[in-house]
This record gives sequence, C-alpha cells and structure tokens, in this order.
Amino acid sequence: MPQMAPINWLTLFLYFSFIYLLFNCLNYFIFLYKAPLPKKMVFSINSLNWKW
Repeated sequence: MPQMAPINWLTLFLYFSFIYLLFNCLNYFIFLYKAPLPKKMVFSINSLNWKW
C-alpha cells in the first residue's frame, strides 16, 4: 500500500475543511429563528405579596 504524499494530505485537509465551513454556514443562514412575541408585563398587587 503506497504512502500518501504530504501535499495530498494538505489538499484533503483543505477540501474537507472547506466543506465543513460551507455546511455550517449554510445551516446557520438557512435556520429561521422565530422571535417570541412580546408579552405585556402586568403585575397585580396580590401576586407581589409573599405568602408567609
């Protein structure tokens, strides 16, 4: 079984690194984040009292 040349290892590393970065970038920008709707902050007086 012949040894692989170091330049071949370098090209394979760059190739798979590029594919990894491309995959992560595409997943990051394709994902749609739905922001939660803002809720009104309503506090009643009874909810703020501690029940000891």
